[in-house]
Amino acid sequence: MGSRIRRALSRAALAAVGAAAGAAVGGLISRQAASSGAALGAFAGATVAEVRADSSGFLAALRSDEDDGADDDATAA
Repeated sequence: MGSRIRRALSRAALAAVGAAAGAAVGGLISRQAASSGAALGAFAGATVAEVRADSSGFLAALRSDEDDGADDDATAA
């Protein structure tokens, strides 16, 4: 239960940081761009948090593909 709460807080924190960064960049252009930038930044931050929290995330999937290729070469020889 505690790990689920920590994971949710981590996602929320990264989403907030992404929203703040997006709003800051968009705010340089206009008020409407600040709103859109905040939404896109929050989405990006939540996505990064989800990938970081998942042990079988995107990078782990890439690593396992590399390992699979090495095994195929060893069995073919």
